[in-house]
Amino acid sequence: MLRLLFSLLLTISFTSSAIFAADKPKNPPPTQADVSYGPAKMNKLDFWQAKGDGPRPLLVYIHGGGWIGGDKDRIRNIQPFLEKGISIASINYRLTGEAPLPAPVHDAARAIQFIRSKAGEWNIDKERIALTGGSAGACTSMWLLLHDDLADPKAKDPVLRESTRVTAAAVAAGQTSIDPKVIEPWLGPNVLKHAMIYKSVGGKSMQDVMDNYKQHEALYKEFSPYNHLTTDDPPLLMTYNNNMKLPSENAGHGIHHPVYGVKMKEKADKAGTECHLLIPGVSKSKKYATSDEFLMDKLLNKDS
Repeated sequence: MLRLLFSLLLTISFTSSAIFAADKPKNPPPTQADVSYGPAKMNKLDFWQAKGDGPRPLLVYIHGGGWIGGDKDRIRNIQPFLEKGISIASINYRLTGEAPLPAPVHDAARAIQFIRSKAGEWNIDKERIALTGGSAGACTSMWLLLHDDLADPKAKDPVLRESTRVTAAAVAAGQTSIDPKVIEPWLGPNVLKHAMIYKSVGGKSMQDVMDNYKQHEALYKEFSPYNHLTTDDPPLLMTYNNNMKLPSENAGHGIHHPVYGVKMKEKADKAGTECHLLIPGVSKSKKYATSDEFLMDKLLNKDS
């Protein structure tokens, strides 16, 4: 039932991007399916190789589901990107029922590094990699976009020597903070009823987490993308539905609330970082009407 609820919420929120649209044609078979990018069972990805002259830009999809559920097969109509010469990858990662933070996010970081290590074999342009995803996939995408590079030039594992930095990210209904002491003042108490918040750090309940907040504080601060935004970060586009009611009406409304985007946009504007916020009837971009327009521009036009 929880997985169904997440699917419905994601479908409602992500209509601005073909890659999330539930009513689009079925994707073609991957060029490479269930490729292992790390040691864990869930460290698998699918890859669709686009045709074109020279190394191709790449769009990586990170599924949502609160880091509790979801699967890489949630990716929808990728054909518009393939037709433009943009290759696609969709990744799985460990979920918090198996391994709480940092596992889900660090798995995604390793997936980016692994893909870069395959650049020659898969004809990928390492300098043009963008991210997309919804809900927790959006949170992970924004964290990767804004976080300092995790590459370790001295690592024995050659994959870990690769960069985790990306060109851009377009995300939907993402959490810009997961810190309960930040998001409750933003959104009201209902957001803390969502299992994503306490399960992300391995808590048994929200009460358990708040009773032991100091134990979890470092993880909450580290994996809140908002805390990592600086003046030199790549472009970001965020989309949300337009239910601006505060306090949030319930857990589902709170965890996908547009205020997450408003807060990030305010900070980005102060920093002078390129950031676009699409909320129907509330906020629009002067340059991009949809996530797809943004992603294609950033991946295909090196000077954009």
